[in-house]
Amino acid sequence: MHRGHAVICDGSGTVLEAWGNPDAVIFPRSSAKMIQALPLLETGAGRDLTSRHLALACASHRGLPRHAQLAAAWLSDMGLSDDDLRCGAHAPFDREAADDLVRAKTSACQVHNNCSGKHCGFLMVGQKLGGGPDYVAPDHPVQRAVLQTFEEVTGTDSPGIGIDGCSAPNPATPLRAFGAAMGKFARAPQGNDPRAQAMTRLIDAMATHPDLVAGPGAACTEIMGALAGRGVVKTGAEGVYIAILPDLDRGIAVKISDGTTRASEAVIAALLVHLGALAPTEPVVTRLTHGPMRNVRGTETGHLRVTL
Repeated sequence: MHRGHAVICDGSGTVLEAWGNPDAVIFPRSSAKMIQALPLLETGAGRDLTSRHLALACASHRGLPRHAQLAAAWLSDMGLSDDDLRCGAHAPFDREAADDLVRAKTSACQVHNNCSGKHCGFLMVGQKLGGGPDYVAPDHPVQRAVLQTFEEVTGTDSPGIGIDGCSAPNPATPLRAFGAAMGKFARAPQGNDPRAQAMTRLIDAMATHPDLVAGPGAACTEIMGALAGRGVVKTGAEGVYIAILPDLDRGIAVKISDGTTRASEAVIAALLVHLGALAPTEPVVTRLTHGPMRNVRGTETGHLRVTL
């Protein structure tokens, strides 16, 4: 049994529905990448980037060639290389892509890191703001800009900073404040100010390129495929999930207390059904919220159940 917290907010940041403790302080982890990407557009550094670049900046990708090659080309366009990244290297999350590297007797590079797009964005902001190569240092101009933006969008001062798996600072915040930020993203297409325009560009990029945000078989990509441009979702490590639904003027934030991704995927799917954004019969919804669960022989052994 997995328990957690969830909030649904409107575009004003008002909490409309809540489960668990909406005041729980969380680290949003990778579900905050859209906020971390805002300085890329608001500083003007990434003004001319394509929607593919912006989708990758918000991604926790699976390290497929399309992801790594786009990141590598982005670095090259900036006059930089893999060595300039500070995210570290890990094998692609996609099994076939990882096996291909082994067969080629090639090691994974930092562009294969699931956060490489976010870090390419950081490097581009760093070229605009200066501050030296260590762009993940909390006192670097890039991260000061990210923290300022994060606190403005959430409407709350962060009580503390953690260091994420990719070495970037990750500000803590109450779940209700993070949900309010997602609500503001949802209402952004109705606004004309620079921040609303930046938010809109990012969510449009994610909706247009769900394959770049994650990859085949990933819940983010499959859910956004089912939403068909009507919204975006994003996972974060340790059981965090968000949804941004412009057509409904709603933002959702979920945190599973024990950090289980299986549970956060089930709950975000159930809440999308709760709001009418997805039908309960959508294949990805059925898979995530019910199953069935099968053993290695393919025998049905049980199912999942989500209780709001």
